[in-house]
Amino acid sequence: MAALLESIRREAKKAYKHIVLAEGEEERIIVAASRIADMQMAKLTLIGDEKKIAAKCPDVDLTGVEIFNPKSRDLSKYADLLYELRKAKGMERAEAEELAHNPLYLGVLMVKAGEADGMVAGSVNSTGDVLRPALQIIKTAQGIKTVSSCFIMVLPEFSKYGENGVMVFGDCAVNPNPTAEQLADIAIASAASAKNIAGIHPKVAMLSFSTMGSAKHELVDKVTEAVKIAKKAAPELELDGELQLDAAIVESVAKLKAPKSKVAGRANVLIFPDLQAGNIGYKLVQRLAGAEAVGPICQGFNKPVNDLSRGCSADDVVNVVAMTALQAQ
Repeated sequence: MAALLESIRREAKKAYKHIVLAEGEEERIIVAASRIADMQMAKLTLIGDEKKIAAKCPDVDLTGVEIFNPKSRDLSKYADLLYELRKAKGMERAEAEELAHNPLYLGVLMVKAGEADGMVAGSVNSTGDVLRPALQIIKTAQGIKTVSSCFIMVLPEFSKYGENGVMVFGDCAVNPNPTAEQLADIAIASAASAKNIAGIHPKVAMLSFSTMGSAKHELVDKVTEAVKIAKKAAPELELDGELQLDAAIVESVAKLKAPKSKVAGRANVLIFPDLQAGNIGYKLVQRLAGAEAVGPICQGFNKPVNDLSRGCSADDVVNVVAMTALQAQ
């Protein structure tokens, strides 16, 4: 775990991207910002009142960190941008002006305007509140219609699974019952996260309770259709399915159940058929196998926006900023 996070931080430092922290008056965010600036890992902008920030953490050194106070800035260009983006949806100019003063909207507008490379929030705001402005303003990446999530699973040192004990699980936090098209998007986005953040070469297994037609059911049909869509959209990916979990990661089982598959038995990116399976799956591996779960990482946006847990620590914030920087490359 420590080695992976050190690698992520090291690569983020090389990238040196500009990340907005929308909840700039929160103590954990302030402490994390100081650490990030000290490491020279990213250029940072905190949205908040500089006096409140100083009063909250008087001993924290924020040298090199920009503080953007929406109460003392002219936000008309951001309101104009928001109005132009949303007027077709019925937004009035006055509403755009009001929302531009909301730090979650302001942070995303700064990213949209090209003034920052990504945004991180969620330490005091719900996932829905964090993702809503991003869905409205940043929108999804080209060829992707679905925002999803993944966890990087770091298995114990003795593990023979994944790539050097690292696997990626998706989607475990966002889409309750994805369609075949959404599953394909999740697979493609999770493969990108595996490569860009976890630093592994993705071998993607689309999971089911069936392996290559061993069972017939509409739930299986959804996964097989997702495989076809994903292969057409990203033919360069090593991706296969439908596969049962054991056929996906155990070579001896793969030889029996899916002997012609180039992914079976060697998968390091697991795509679960729905949120129940994904959420249960990552927690089973976390608790029973003693794996570390890094995430959830938001994926599928045109520019990166990541959601923190409201129980996050300052170290968690540092790590999410690092991963956001890598997504921005």
